[in-house]
Amino acid sequence: MPQVHVEVQDRVAVVTLDDPDRRNALSLELCGQLADRVGALTDDPDVGAIVVTGAAPAFCAGADLTQLGASRSDGLRAIYEGFLAVARCPLPTVAAVNGAAVGAGMNLALACDVRVAGRSARFEDRFLDLGIHPGGGHTWMLRRIAGPQTTAAAVLFGEVLDGPESERVGLSWRCVADEELLDTSVRLAARAASAPEELVRRTKATIAAVADVADHDAAVERELVDQLWSMDQPAFAERLDQLRSRIRGSSS
Repeated sequence: MPQVHVEVQDRVAVVTLDDPDRRNALSLELCGQLADRVGALTDDPDVGAIVVTGAAPAFCAGADLTQLGASRSDGLRAIYEGFLAVARCPLPTVAAVNGAAVGAGMNLALACDVRVAGRSARFEDRFLDLGIHPGGGHTWMLRRIAGPQTTAAAVLFGEVLDGPESERVGLSWRCVADEELLDTSVRLAARAASAPEELVRRTKATIAAVADVADHDAAVERELVDQLWSMDQPAFAERLDQLRSRIRGSSS
């Protein structure tokens, strides 16, 4: 049976890990399906943003390390491909974290552009507890999002962050009641999905690129190319005409 389900509404695709008996653990099969679904959605002209969540009671309980096989390196890389497909996705992505996000399951949440946490969310590193080094770019993602102190607290000291605490330290954008989580996440994604698709993709790429820009002047030059491109697009002309009409209407 498929373990990753997709539902598209108003240009937002909700991707649900659906293996609740195993708390949506990242098996090789599930990761393969996740990578395939995200790849297909990236090429779908009717999809402008993605929300990733898990079937209750968990978001994702981490990697199934019993499936690595003879080549542990190849097995780990195959598991990584599930959340790396999300990390590489050019569309805006939101993680609706509805329960435990453990280890590699936390990687899946970190791979998204924005995380919205339910009050029952739990971000739990647990790598060292299992006697294994963090993997999949875990420390890199967490440090970039939440800073070195939060990363050390979670990875080295085993601190578990619930929904409200994740918002306090900047790991999640917002913490909401569990029953509001999916609707809040979809509404957030829908705002990005309503903008011109190529403009959104270019803007997301710029946000990633400016992390390596040396100074403000270089950032100005980096953004200027795409800003000039956007001004030549029909969407800009249409919105400019709408703005002018509203201004004329308010002044009459």
